[in-house]
Amino acid sequence: MKHLSLNDRILIEKYLDDDLTFAYISRRIGRSLSTVSREVKNHRSFTGDCDRLSPNGCSRYQNCLRKNLCPTESIYSCRNRCKFCQEYDCKTLCPQFDPAACEALNKPPYVCNGCPKEKECKKIHAYYSAGSAHNRYLKQLSESRRGVRASMEEIEKIDKIIAPLIQKGQSINHIFVSHKEEIGCCEKTVYNYIDLNVFSFRNIDLPRKVRYRIRHAQKIATKLEYEYRKGRTFDCFRTYMEENPETKIVEMDTVKGARNSCKKTLLTFIFRKSNFMLIFLLPDGTKQSVLNIFNCLSEGLGIPTFQKLFPLILTDNGVEFKGPHDLEFTGSGTRRTRLFYCDPQASWQKPHVENNHTLIRRIIPKGTSFSFLDDQKVHLITEHINSVPREMFDNRTPFELMASEEEKKLLEFLKLTPVPHDEVLLKPALLKKK
Repeated sequence: MKHLSLNDRILIEKYLDDDLTFAYISRRIGRSLSTVSREVKNHRSFTGDCDRLSPNGCSRYQNCLRKNLCPTESIYSCRNRCKFCQEYDCKTLCPQFDPAACEALNKPPYVCNGCPKEKECKKIHAYYSAGSAHNRYLKQLSESRRGVRASMEEIEKIDKIIAPLIQKGQSINHIFVSHKEEIGCCEKTVYNYIDLNVFSFRNIDLPRKVRYRIRHAQKIATKLEYEYRKGRTFDCFRTYMEENPETKIVEMDTVKGARNSCKKTLLTFIFRKSNFMLIFLLPDGTKQSVLNIFNCLSEGLGIPTFQKLFPLILTDNGVEFKGPHDLEFTGSGTRRTRLFYCDPQASWQKPHVENNHTLIRRIIPKGTSFSFLDDQKVHLITEHINSVPREMFDNRTPFELMASEEEKKLLEFLKLTPVPHDEVLLKPALLKKK
């Protein structure tokens, strides 16, 4: 249990009355010493109205008639009593200053519970009461969870920063990477304010506001072991990774347009270690089109570079990937990669590429024909998607994580460059820009 209960507070009060130390109390109630110390200091109550009895902290405040204690004033120039002065402090000027509260209250146990001199002391007292402390705790807890604590000016300031970027399709996390200091609160607070409808944008305007359901293990459908899968199943993939744990994994998939539309298809790769996604436009979803991309990359980058970038590829059982030997080997018989297949109906086995497809769908919604796409537009999509900060990588972008010599060579070969944070656009409007 994280918070102190009423029973804990009752025990604290009892042990304080017995004049026992914080160390002893912390051991008896099973809490840290600092927790007990903060509890007593934050929830102690002073006798009487301290501010009224002694606004300047002096026990003689009520009857004090002293004047002209400060060295800059003459006896004729200041008619006010020194205790009312807002410029100087009586504590430093007055030789008769007497603290209204006992000096023992500045050190543990911070209260008068259990003090043997309590009845003799004429100073302001402080006590710890379990009932009072618990009521103050409940009130503070309730107030901290209620409504909007920011002023209207602060809300308007935050709205002016976030709203234009939301219109570009950017997520709250993306916006915080560049504007955290300007916003002045955490992401959770912004989401809470959105739920309370205090901004000009709402949950419906966010690119992704989903309540994830608990995922239960699914029984994989019985599968037929086709010839192309032999030695390349997901179980084979696991075995290979256990024997070669340092191998970099690349996930591969395709994205298709509306049914009964043109045959254009997007071929996607994603590097697990950086979440960097490559997107290529295929004229159709055939094995030959996929092979052409493999040949283009291996010839342009060179076989050694290709082997380091794509040592292992994990994909699904689509018809376009059912030529593993041609993809794994060049025309001269040199191995350039290893191909493994997920189990049928188990797309969750390659989660990175599946999750990143949602970014593509922000720009090209599902059911849209790909007939208008060309290489230039796909190149633009690739640059904007890879310029989105990833929370799982400490809000660094995939571009920033492509740091090796081979990865830089790939970016140079494909002429890919990052987009400034505030210019990232993940909406269909991206492809309509001139």
